[in-house]
Amino acid sequence: MEKKEKVLIYSQPKGPQPKIPEPLKAEVTTRVNEFIDSVLKPRYIKATDEKPQFNYIVDISSKWYHSYCYLCSQYCCPSPDALVPGFEHKFARMQYVGNNHFHLSFMRYNGEWVPLYADQTLDECLTAIKDEDYFVIG
Repeated sequence: MEKKEKVLIYSQPKGPQPKIPEPLKAEVTTRVNEFIDSVLKPRYIKATDEKPQFNYIVDISSKWYHSYCYLCSQYCCPSPDALVPGFEHKFARMQYVGNNHFHLSFMRYNGEWVPLYADQTLDECLTAIKDEDYFVIG
C-alpha cells in the first residue's frame, strides 16, 4: 500500500458576523417568547405522574449568544440515581445574517448543529419550528 502525501490547504477566514441591532433583538425576543408561550409550551409541557420514571420537560425558553437566538428546553431528572436534578437542551438556533434574515438550524442527536434553512424571515423560522419534525422535543 502506498501512503498518501499530506497536503495543507488554505481556507478562507470567515468574515465578521453582522451584529444584530438592539431594536430588532428586542422584537425577536418578544415574538419568540410569545411563540414559546402560545405554541410550544402547550404542545410539549404535560402534567407529570406522581412518581415519574423518566426525564420530562419542565420549561421552554429562549436565550441569546452573540448573533444567535437559541430555543431551549429544560428537563427534570426524577431518578434518585440521576447525576444532576435537571439539564438544558438547545433544540433550535436562529443565526442573524443581516437584513432581518436568519439561518435556521436544529440540534442533531450527536450535538452537532445542522443548518436547515438559509436567509429566512422570523415568521418563516417560527413556522418551520412549529411544523417541521426536526424540532420535535420531548
